[in-house]
This record gives sequence, structure tokens and C-alpha cells, in this order.
Amino acid sequence: MRNLMTTKHVKAASNAGASVIPSFLCLSQESSRRASARRGESFQPKDLGWLDSCDRQRNEGEHLLRRSRALFRTFGLTIVFAAVLLPGISQAQPLHGISMHGTPALPADFRHLPYVNPDVKKGGRISYGVVGTFDSLNPFVLKGMRTTARGVWDPEFGNLLYEPLMLRSSDEPFSLYGLLAETAEWDEERSFVQFNLNPKAKWSDGEPVTADDVIFTFNLLKEKGRPPFNTRLDGVAKLEKIGDRSVRFTFNDKANRETPLILASSTPILPKHAIDPEKFEQAGLGPVVGSGPYRIKILRPGERIIWERNPDYWGKDIPGKVGFDNYDEISVTYFLQVTTMFEAFKKGDIDIYPEGDAINGTSDTSHWGQAYNFPAVHRGDIVKDVFQPRLPTGMFGLVFNTRRAVFADEKVREGLSYALDFEWMNKNILGGSFKRTQSYWQNSPLGAYGNAADERELALLGDAAKTMPPELLAGTYAMPTTDSTGADRKVLKMAVDKLKEAGYSIKNGRMSDANGRQLAFEIMTQNPAQERIALAYQRSLNLIGVAMGIRSVDDGQYQARSNSFDYDMIIRSLPSSLSPGMEQLNRWSSLSRDAQGSFNYAGAANPDIDRMIEALLQARSTEDFQAAVRGYDRLLVAGHYVIPLYYIGAQWVARWKYIDRPDMTPISGNQKQTWWDARAQ
Repeated sequence: MRNLMTTKHVKAASNAGASVIPSFLCLSQESSRRASARRGESFQPKDLGWLDSCDRQRNEGEHLLRRSRALFRTFGLTIVFAAVLLPGISQAQPLHGISMHGTPALPADFRHLPYVNPDVKKGGRISYGVVGTFDSLNPFVLKGMRTTARGVWDPEFGNLLYEPLMLRSSDEPFSLYGLLAETAEWDEERSFVQFNLNPKAKWSDGEPVTADDVIFTFNLLKEKGRPPFNTRLDGVAKLEKIGDRSVRFTFNDKANRETPLILASSTPILPKHAIDPEKFEQAGLGPVVGSGPYRIKILRPGERIIWERNPDYWGKDIPGKVGFDNYDEISVTYFLQVTTMFEAFKKGDIDIYPEGDAINGTSDTSHWGQAYNFPAVHRGDIVKDVFQPRLPTGMFGLVFNTRRAVFADEKVREGLSYALDFEWMNKNILGGSFKRTQSYWQNSPLGAYGNAADERELALLGDAAKTMPPELLAGTYAMPTTDSTGADRKVLKMAVDKLKEAGYSIKNGRMSDANGRQLAFEIMTQNPAQERIALAYQRSLNLIGVAMGIRSVDDGQYQARSNSFDYDMIIRSLPSSLSPGMEQLNRWSSLSRDAQGSFNYAGAANPDIDRMIEALLQARSTEDFQAAVRGYDRLLVAGHYVIPLYYIGAQWVARWKYIDRPDMTPISGNQKQTWWDARAQ
């Protein structure tokens, strides 16, 4: 038959067709070259060898393409049709790394991440201290979320037990490199992603990590996991095993361009053979099997967990793990009070002490300047490091629970926000070193503060822009500044006037509504540092007749009540990255408002916020992404969901000098997982 090809012709066409399809790297280089030309810039490829290879491939490809087209015309077929039908021809190719926008910074043959010491000799030990307690090794269910031991799934100390498919570089906005998955494949539209497992990957009991483990994990977390793990498959139409070592996720219309990266980097892969699904929610302290670099050596519930290096860890030579996991032993000791933890640091019982974090109870900046007056410091045995991350400020502040009727009115939240005297607080109880936060992505191109809304952003905001204060659209909106006396009448009047708009007025010294009910609420705190902030705020509110109670609870109660939104107001930190994405759904979307265990502490449910989250998730260009995040930032500020507190602009860490670190600080700041014990060198 005229339209059928002989075996010989099919083989020739397949070989020709396979040759003319350029690699992803060549496409990326060409895209970068054209983008540079449009900007009037010279193009500097990351690897000149790639450029030469791509040029040769392009020239050869054009020649082969002409031959292929002629061949396929002879048989009434097109090369496009052949690319679909012939084996070995695919638009997707295995990639060593993937990135949210653009391409990863490191080439396929990179040897290590840029912020590590690749020559460090592994050994020795590190002792961390934390405030709180623990009674679980499962952070992936609501019960386990309450008090999970550190190190199981831990962005600060490292994922010592469980690992994701790909690891995230701390020196790029959002780029991933191979870990359990050696490579990934996707198409330009990101309609699917395929992860190809590293054949060396194995569990701590010696069993291989398989595609069945990956499928088991996502299905288990969908059924029994807490937010956001239980929503990972919402955007997946089909999850299937491809061959012996590959898993493919095909997406539906609920997915977005970040979905493949979240699946790869933010979900732990669990061992199917070592987990009983029926007992998964019984978050206890029994034996566990993981793929990570450490195993549990000693477990004292609520007091201490000690991790020991797994000498058979499968991934120690992977480029992305070189320079990580440098200790033979990692211990984490739990303290009831931050003062006790600092005393343990002074004696050398713990090796590192972080400062400036009110969530962990170390927010008094005067402590950094005044508390290090003891013999070990004078001898030079303790080093005080200051790191300068290149991240947005994030938002640390007092969060209104808008599920409570008292905070349902935006004007009430705004008036109560004005009443907080930050300048007095900073001067009298915080050491005077903090700066007031004005937006969620401050100090970055993504932030609304200092950047006026352009036409692209205004189009995204639509009618929502019409209700915003003009200064917020102009990028000049800021919280009022007091005279730091603790009783600035001008600013207090602003608070009273705004509360009056909401139907409150001062009657007999009490801020009351039309029925005579006093405006009253309670703030929940978890450590002395938060209590000091709450007391300062209480002092200001008393001046205008608002009654605020303070309830301090232990770590377990705090987590349980936070999970179920059982509070009027809490103090929280909401970090911001240069690549905000799906985590925003769990913080601010309408869908997460009533999902227990979500991070939507404010109870936000605003269609404009939902729409802007969708816009930033679907953005293709840098300009569209920036406009969407700025508009989103403005909506959050305009809603007065949080009373902004402060940021430092630096990370302060004290360490005993035998704990050493790399010289380079990546974009995300210090990375304790890359530090080492100098005594072992």
C-alpha cells in the first residue's frame, strides 16, 4: 500500500526524526539568547560548550529535517505525525533540574551546590536546642502536627528521615535538582510531569525506593494527611507507574504551573512496605524507616532525640547532597523556657543559639547586644554571626481570627491596628533594633510597599483597586508612626475614629458598641517574648477602653488550638520567598479557611484574594508574576488581617567556634545543614 512504510524506511525516518528534535538545554539556551537580544543585552551562556553543541545540532537538524520531510512526503506522512507514532521520539526529555521560571542555574554536570564546602570531612556531632516538647514522629497528620520531633521533616535542621523526590536550591528563587528522582520530564504546557527514580535510592532497611512507594505516598496522604499534604493530588487527573522506575502525574484544570514543583519538593516519600495505612494516623513514637541520611539512635519523648548517620545512606555522593549532612550525630534537646536554653548554650550543652525570633522566644534585640558577657565569649570560644539573606521581609505580626464576630468588620481590625504603638514597644522592650514591616514582600521587587501599581497590576486588581486607599496603590501606604511616648494622642485618635466608623464609641471609659457591649478579645501566646509584645499592646488598648486578655499556653496546647482556630488573636510569622506559589492557597485562600490544620490563621475568604493567587500561579512572564504578587500584597495589606510588627533584615546566630560553616551565604540565608564539626577535621 502506498501510505505504508517499509521497516527499512521507518527505521530511517525514526533516526532522522530523533536527531532533529533539539534537547531542552539547547531550547533553553536559544530562548535565553533571544530574550537577551530583545533587551539589547549580550548573551552569556552558562557553558560555551553547550552553545557550540547547540549550534552544531541546529545546523545538522536543519539538514536532517529537509531529508526527513522529503522522505515522509514520499509516503504521505508528516514528521509531526511520525513524532507522535514512532517509538523513541518524544517532546519531553529527562532533565537534571527544573525551575518555576526560566531554567536552573546549575548545568547537568554540576558537582555540588555553590554554598557548601565540598571538601569537608564528615564526623563529630552537633547539639541543637529548641523550646517545647514532642510526642510523635509523624508530622503529616493532624495529630502528629501537634508535637513532632525535630529532624523528621525539617527545613532548618534537615530532612533527616524522609526525603522528597527533588531538592530545592537555597540560592535560587525556586529551582529543584535530583534526589530520589534522578531526572524529571515535562512539556512546555506542564500538562504532565514524570519523575524517574534514581536506581541507587533505597530505604534504611536496604529495600529499594520504588515507583509503588511514590504512588502509595500520594494516595495515603490524600486520604489521611493533614493540609496541605492531603490536597497534593487535587490537580492530578491521573497518577500512573511508567516502567520500573518512573511515575507520571497527568494534570487536570485544577493544576497550575507550580504544581509539578510542589509534588517534587514539598512531599515526603514514604515506604509502602513499612507503613500500615490503618495505623498511619496513630502518630506515635514507634520504629520508622526512611530514605534520609540519619536514623534514630536515642528517643526520650518530650526531652531529646538523637540522630546517628546511616553509614549506608544511598545519596551521600549525589551532587545536591555533597557538603550536607556532615555530622555523625545530631541531637536535639527540648527546653521549657528560652532562658534555660540559653544557659545550656553558655555551658556548652548545646552548640548553636539563634536570636531575634519571637516565635521561638528570642526576639529581644538587647539580648544580642548585652547577654554575651561571660567567660566563653571573652576567651573567643563563641562566635556571633550575622547573616544577610536576600529574601523579602515576610510578615510577623498579630493575626486577627476573622472567624470571630468581633473581628469580622475590616474597620475594627484597622482601628485596632492603629492602636499598637510600635515605636514605644521597639524602644522599651525590643532593644530598638527592629524596623516596622509594611507589607508581605517588603524589600523585594515583588512587594507593594515602595512600588506604585502599574497598568498591568491595575488590570489584575480590577474593581478591587477602586476600594483601596490611593496611597496603597501609590506604594506609599504605611502604618502610622508614633512619638514613642506610649500615649501619642494623634495616633490614638486615628484608632478611635476608625472604630467609630464601625459603630464603637467610648462610654464611661469603655470602647462599646451601640448596645453597650465593650470591645473585648483575648490573645494567645506561647513564650515570654510573645507575652511582652502582648503586654505592650494591652497597655495601648487600655488607653482607649478596649479590653484585651492574655492567655499563655504550653507548646502542645498552642499547636492544638492553632490547628482548630480556637483563638481570637495569635502571634505568627509568615515567611515570604522570591517565588510565592501554592503555599499561599494554604494561607489565604477561601478553600483553606475552614480546613483544620491549614495555615489560614486569619480565616481569610475573599474572592479577590483567590483570584490574585490564581494569577500568580498561572503567570508565565516575570512581568505578569511581579504584577500578580504586588496586587496580592496590596489586597492582604488592605484587608488588615495582621497587625504588622517588625523585621530585622539579618539573621543572628551564636555558635561555639568548633562548629564551622561555609563562607557563602545563599539567597535564603544561613543553612545549618551545611555546617560541620571542626574537631573532626
